[in-house]
Amino acid sequence: MSGRMTEAPSFPRFSEPTVIIEPHKSLLHLDLKAIWEYRELLFFLVWRDLKVRYRQTIIGIGWVVLQPLMTMALFTAVFGNFAKIPSDGVPYPIFTYSALLPWNLFATSLTRGTESVVGNAQLISKIYFPRLLLPISGILSPTVDFAISFVILAVMMIWFRTLPTWGVLALPFFLILALLTALAVGLWLSALNVRYRDVGHTIPFLVQLWMFASPVAYPVSLVPERWRVLYSLNPMAGVIEGFRWALLGKESPDFEVIVISSMMVTTLLISGVVFFKHTERTFADVI
Repeated sequence: MSGRMTEAPSFPRFSEPTVIIEPHKSLLHLDLKAIWEYRELLFFLVWRDLKVRYRQTIIGIGWVVLQPLMTMALFTAVFGNFAKIPSDGVPYPIFTYSALLPWNLFATSLTRGTESVVGNAQLISKIYFPRLLLPISGILSPTVDFAISFVILAVMMIWFRTLPTWGVLALPFFLILALLTALAVGLWLSALNVRYRDVGHTIPFLVQLWMFASPVAYPVSLVPERWRVLYSLNPMAGVIEGFRWALLGKESPDFEVIVISSMMVTTLLISGVVFFKHTERTFADVI
């Protein structure tokens, strides 16, 4: 049997596009466009953190309510009843709980943000995405816990007949300030944690020490006037003072503390971004 061989028609060959990923020369370049393009990844990172946190738990999300309530009860018994610490004319339970809300948000966000890079080591070593998404997702997931705890605060305010004033309109500003504080410090610690793993072990001690250095169980008015400026360098001092003023209607908040704390947060955030962008180039190699 004989046949004839014919050549297959030739088609033009198209080369596949080549994507070259290079680090930016500017350390202040946030690449917000890339962060926006990977917004779905940010959503799934936050959703994953929430599922992992409450997986295989007995009480589940009830821990969000129990933790601040138990801490409030302990502080009320020790500092309110025994030590007789003043509470600026506000019932001590609600005075403490209104400070524990931003503090727990900051502490949880800081812990998750610090562990975010090391906790996603396999993801970093395999694919490219803006590394800033990791600490950002770490500080966003605790906002769900904050929202649930805030409902308890609203019930307490009704019970103690404490109504907010027009200052409550400034509450979103102080909420964002608390998150930016956690992000600013978390950028530093998460980058350091990649190279020095014992940084993660110091977080519980740092958070505990920082809480007593913040006006959670006591008012800012107890701090001597000559130390007030130095005390204001603690970013959470302004956040907590602002929360109490916005929610409890304090007549004369210490705006000097709030302004200095806000400036400190800005400084920490800018320097944290520079340090994180400088060290992220070696994450895949070191981690």
